[in-house]
Amino acid sequence: MHALRHFYASVLLDAGENIKALSQYLGHSHPGFTLRVYTHLMPSSEGRTRRAVDSMYEAADSEPDGPQTAQGG
Repeated sequence: MHALRHFYASVLLDAGENIKALSQYLGHSHPGFTLRVYTHLMPSSEGRTRRAVDSMYEAADSEPDGPQTAQGG
């Protein structure tokens, strides 16, 4: 049963669920307890940071930035 709870928590954390909601789902009395138990399963913010910056550059690349843009089309 413990392994199933651990799996459930890891899936939700990987999907981006927040600690407060996960704490409620697991029946914990305080999110701090949930954080102490499952913090090692939380995805790294480095990947989210890279994706956010990449998506900004991808959006910028899709817009024309040549002479026609400076001249208003």
